[in-house]
Amino acid sequence: MDSLKEEVLSRRTFAIISHPDAGKTTLTEKLLLFGGAIRDAGTVKGKKTGKYATSDWMEIEKQRGISVTSSVMQFDYQGFQVNILDTPGHQDFSEDTYRTLMAVDSAVMIVDAAKGIEAQTIKLFKVCRMRGIPIFTFINKLDRQGKPPLELLAELEEVLGIESFPMNWPIGMGKEFFGIYDRYYHRIEQFRADGEDRYLPLNEEGELMKEHPIQQSSLYDQMLEEVLLLDEAGNEFSKERVQNGTLTPVFFGSALTNFGVQTFLETYLQFAPAPQPRQSDVGEIDPTGDVFSGFVFKIQANMNPAHRDRIAFVRICSGKFERGMNVTLSRTGKSMKLSQSTQFLADDRSTVNEAVSGDIIGLYDTGTYQIGDTLVGGKDLFHFEKLPQFTPELFMKVSAKNVMKQKSFHKGVQQLVQEGAIQLYKTVRTEEYILGAVGQLQFEVFEHRMNKEYHSEVRMEPMGSKIALWIKNEKDVDESLSTSRNLLVKDRYDRLLFLFENDFASRWFQEKNPNIELYNLME
Repeated sequence: MDSLKEEVLSRRTFAIISHPDAGKTTLTEKLLLFGGAIRDAGTVKGKKTGKYATSDWMEIEKQRGISVTSSVMQFDYQGFQVNILDTPGHQDFSEDTYRTLMAVDSAVMIVDAAKGIEAQTIKLFKVCRMRGIPIFTFINKLDRQGKPPLELLAELEEVLGIESFPMNWPIGMGKEFFGIYDRYYHRIEQFRADGEDRYLPLNEEGELMKEHPIQQSSLYDQMLEEVLLLDEAGNEFSKERVQNGTLTPVFFGSALTNFGVQTFLETYLQFAPAPQPRQSDVGEIDPTGDVFSGFVFKIQANMNPAHRDRIAFVRICSGKFERGMNVTLSRTGKSMKLSQSTQFLADDRSTVNEAVSGDIIGLYDTGTYQIGDTLVGGKDLFHFEKLPQFTPELFMKVSAKNVMKQKSFHKGVQQLVQEGAIQLYKTVRTEEYILGAVGQLQFEVFEHRMNKEYHSEVRMEPMGSKIALWIKNEKDVDESLSTSRNLLVKDRYDRLLFLFENDFASRWFQEKNPNIELYNLME
């Protein structure tokens, strides 16, 4: 038992969140570099070299230089087993990100020093706060000109409403970026220096021990003044407040030039929480408990297009996973043997024989699993708390261009819908396919993947935005109520709902049909 507990306590599982282009995928690459998981970090934008970010494995991601699906990467560093979940920054894929945040114990928020706190960062931050997830902040791109650091801190506290504690402080910025003053390790880390010359020790007063050219710069004096201000008027550091998500440690650096990343990683590992207890319908599940349990938070089709495979991503919440073990799927009560299991470095996979709470494993899926499923190793079944489900806002009619390729069309639609990025509806009368999504980019990715992965060209017909409302008393509804302004459809679970043209149409319908009870999935 002690060895299992030690293993669990060595796990650190976190998601990287940010607005698009803040440098999320680049930071992930550099962390993998330190963990020895990769030898050569591919820059996200380096398309001509044929090098792409390790965590962006899908073809459309390589073409656009953006992440549209969450990736999982694992590596060892200084006695810790680190699980990184790199999430899509693009708002059209926030549902994937929200579900991923249910599978982690902490989050790393990246902020672009020039742009400050952006819209998508606010959204994702709120999800972390709602769940009490500890947040570590990395202010990136210090090698470019950006906002003054004190202004960035004020923005962090005012816009996000979280107190901050800068673990280090920049000396200059952009072309005049000298490095960082490390408040935690009590040293200066120089930007353009390697080896032992990189770190300059400080005396007890917090000034350089030896004479150094950096002291001649007015930026050095400005930094000392600002650090003094932080010492006197700033927040106090508290590990407890970091772990309950009310204080964020802030790190300055440059992911692209690999500056400040190692310092961040080493400090993060000291203060980030080990796997935490999880809520279920029978109370909290202890991560160091003996009985295996976990939940599916993501399903991904065609990670290996040659094999047409599907992988269910499982966050282990308690006990130990051993390949070949028998577990029960709580939703169906069916027992199954977990013989095909993998761990990840983006799309590079290796068979995993053992894993413990905090780890993410991939299970080969033939259509058995659904997002949110609970797997239990013991006889006493339970369910982990539900994962968030989003109501789509945009809708498209979809059909196969080639009638002779209906089989691959239907297979592709079913598999991509099971991943959870798009929702599928069918019209009640004609059973036409309608796709629902949170954002337009999801439709573009769907079309691209149908073509490339399933060799099925599709015809997409925009229906615009709609308001989707489900029906509590389905027996009181008949087809005659379906019109172009309130279209009656079924979702993939055969539940009836109306797609209303706008708010006015839904209010008008409810006034005319007071006996029909409607509800929103988010309620």
